[in-house]
Amino acid sequence: MSFSGDVKEELLKKTDSARHCRIAELAAILAFDGEIRRIDGNGADLRVSAENSAIIRKYFTLLEKTFKINDKVSIDERIVKKNNRFTIDVGNQELTVKILQAVKILSPDRTVTAAEGLVSQMVIQKNCCKRAFLRGAFLCAGSISDPRKFYHFEIVCTSQGKARQLQELIQSFEIDAKIVKRKKYDVVYVKEGAQIVELLGLMGAGVSLMNLENVRILKGMRNSVNRKVNCETANINKTVNAAVKQMEDIIYIRDTIGLHRLPENLEETAVIRLEYPQASLKELGALLTVPIGKSGINHRLRKISTIAEQLRECKNVGNIDRMARTVPPAGSADRNKEEQV
Repeated sequence: MSFSGDVKEELLKKTDSARHCRIAELAAILAFDGEIRRIDGNGADLRVSAENSAIIRKYFTLLEKTFKINDKVSIDERIVKKNNRFTIDVGNQELTVKILQAVKILSPDRTVTAAEGLVSQMVIQKNCCKRAFLRGAFLCAGSISDPRKFYHFEIVCTSQGKARQLQELIQSFEIDAKIVKRKKYDVVYVKEGAQIVELLGLMGAGVSLMNLENVRILKGMRNSVNRKVNCETANINKTVNAAVKQMEDIIYIRDTIGLHRLPENLEETAVIRLEYPQASLKELGALLTVPIGKSGINHRLRKISTIAEQLRECKNVGNIDRMARTVPPAGSADRNKEEQV
């Protein structure tokens, strides 16, 4: 079973003890899967139709607990399957009126109450009723993606007005719900993992909440390890590339004018680098006759690279010889910089 199916299976088993919360969940089922059917005269009947027979059973359980139904006909005998959908009718005029009045579709004098959205605000005044309504809405028209792939929670509405009311309901819990148009439907969705966790808690799916949190923790640890590995790899590549460039510069100087033409401190640094090509700057500095720090050794290597670049710009051997004669000795400024390090 999918993660979304697991969540719904868990929510189907949850029934609120408070009557007003059961009415809120009934209102959600009627808003998404219900139909008011006119019958002979001025009569009406309630029909609920869903692809999942478990939703029909949940609907009937809510009716039984809320309106104290004592029906001798079993639920299995009352459910009709047609075109891969399961349907059940209330079949009792007086009960239909009670249900419609409870969900505020009918007023006490049996006149129809107009509602622009999914449900009357009177039904979802309390936060507990909002949670129950959200649970019913998700059971009828919601889905959650597999959190191992990506985070996505959505409930499909048949009109923009209904979607906006559902969005406002979710946002009342400080969750950033958004609306997107998908063909002829308006979809209310949430994509942030932590907020989906909060939604599962609001609806009462505690087990699914823990399963999602475990996935989030595992993904977070994996992402953290990947970031550290990528960072370390980048640093290693940077160090290796720098060392290769230093080696190339030193070899070029050696093969053109000879390392002995360099100032004494640069010659020692070049020889050490050739001898220990994989050593870090800190390790190179410690290998010198007079140890220096990373900044000092880096300063010397940059000067060696500058000399190599200047030599490469020379056109002939005569120019190279003149370049060699202009290489400055280790001056006091250089020594001062290294001593400060």
